[in-house]
Amino acid sequence: MRTTLSIDDDVAELVEQEVRRSGESFKGTVNRLLRLGLMAANRPEKRKRFVIKPLDITFPPRLNLDKTEEILEYLEGPAHK
Repeated sequence: MRTTLSIDDDVAELVEQEVRRSGESFKGTVNRLLRLGLMAANRPEKRKRFVIKPLDITFPPRLNLDKTEEILEYLEGPAHK
C-alpha cells in the first residue's frame, strides 16, 4: 500500500539513524518499527499489585484518643514537636 505520511523532524532523524545502524531500507525500517510499536501498544501493561499492610497499634487505656498531642507524644516521644 502506498501512502503519504508526515512525521516530526525528531522522529525522522531517529528513523534515519536506525536505517544507518541496521542497513535496512527506509521502507523496511519504518515497517519494522511500526510493527514493534503496534505490538507493544496492544500488550497490557503488567503492574505490580499494590498491597496495604496494616499496622497493629494498641494504645494504653489511659491515653485519651481525642487529644492529638497526647497520641503524638505516645507514638513519637516528647521531642515530637
